Amino acid sequence: MTSLFQLLRRHVSVDDANILLSSVDIPAVLRGEADATASRAVIAQALNLLLLHDLLNRSAASRAYFDDLLQSGGQLRFDHGALRTIDMADMGSLPAGEEAITRILRPLGYDMAELYPLDRLRMTGRSYRHQDFPADIPQFFVSELHVDRFSAAFVQAAARVTASSTDPLDADSLSALQILTDSHKLPVPQAAELLGPLVRCFSRRHAVPALDDYEILLAESAEMAWISTEGNAFNHATDRVGNIDAVVAVQRDAGRAVKKAVEISRSGRVRQTAFLADKVERDFTSHGQIIRRIVPGSFFEFIERDPLPDGSGIDLSFDTGNAQGIFKMTAAAASANTTA
Repeated sequence: MTSLFQLLRRHVSVDDANILLSSVDIPAVLRGEADATASRAVIAQALNLLLLHDLLNRSAASRAYFDDLLQSGGQLRFDHGALRTIDMADMGSLPAGEEAITRILRPLGYDMAELYPLDRLRMTGRSYRHQDFPADIPQFFVSELHVDRFSAAFVQAAARVTASSTDPLDADSLSALQILTDSHKLPVPQAAELLGPLVRCFSRRHAVPALDDYEILLAESAEMAWISTEGNAFNHATDRVGNIDAVVAVQRDAGRAVKKAVEISRSGRVRQTAFLADKVERDFTSHGQIIRRIVPGSFFEFIERDPLPDGSGIDLSFDTGNAQGIFKMTAAAASANTTA
C-alpha cells in the first residue's frame, strides 16, 4: 500500500482516495512511494489533494468540471491553489498574515518563488514553489490583504470579525512540523495525523461574522468580505491545460459561466481564465439572530504555460495583472449578492 494512499484514506473514503489518485497527474515517484516514512513531497502532495477534495465539495461548477474529466478519462494537471490571508495584529490565536500558512508550507518543502504587488486590491501576493518537484507539485499563491490601507471603519470591522480566530495547530502538530523541517520526512501514521490540522488551517477560523461588519468590508474590499465568510480556504484551484481557448469553448458549450477574457501575462507565456465564483449560502449574525445570505464562494481556474526561452522548462511564474483579473471572479459575484 503506497504512502500517498495511506495518507489520503485517513481523511477521505477509499473511493474518494482512489478517484483523486487516478484523476490527478502525480509524478510516478510520489505515486509509488511505499515506506514506513512519508517524504515531505508526498505529504505536500497529499495536502494538495485533500484541499482539492475540499474545494470540489464547496464549488458545484468545479465539481462538474472535475466529473467531466473523470468521465472522459482525462487527468487534472493541478497547477496551483490560491488563498487569502489578513495582515493585521488582532487575529485571535492565529498568526497574522501569510504566516498562518507559510509556517506550514516551509516544513513541507516550499520556498517563496516570487512576490507580486496587488496594489489595486491593497494586497500582496507571493507564490510558493516546492523545492523537490517545482513543476509537478502544485504551487501555492498566498495573498495578504493589508488592513491598514483601508478606512478606520473597515479596520474596526475587520478586527471584530477576526478577533475570535483559533489556531488548529496544537503542540503535537508543531512538534511534527519541526521534525519534518529537520528530517524532511515523518512516519506515515504521524504524517496522517498531522494532515488533519493542516487541512483545518485552510478554512475559516473565526466565528460567524456580523452582517453589518460584512457590509462595511464589502463596501471597500470584496476580497476582505470573501475572507470574512470563507477564511483561508482555497479561493480557487487551477488546472494546467494545453490549449486554454479550446477548454473555454468546451466549458461555454456546456453552459458554464466563464470569464469573458483570457488574461495574458506581459511575457505572453502565461494565459489564465476561470469560472465565475459559485454563489453559496453563508450564516451571519444580525440583531441576535442567525440569518443566511447568498455570497461568492470558490471557483476553478485554467492556466496555460509556455516554455521559457532558455529551454529550462515551462514558465512557472504568475503575473500581477493576471492575478488581479482573476480576483475579480469573486468581486463580480459579490456585486450580485441577494438576501436568502
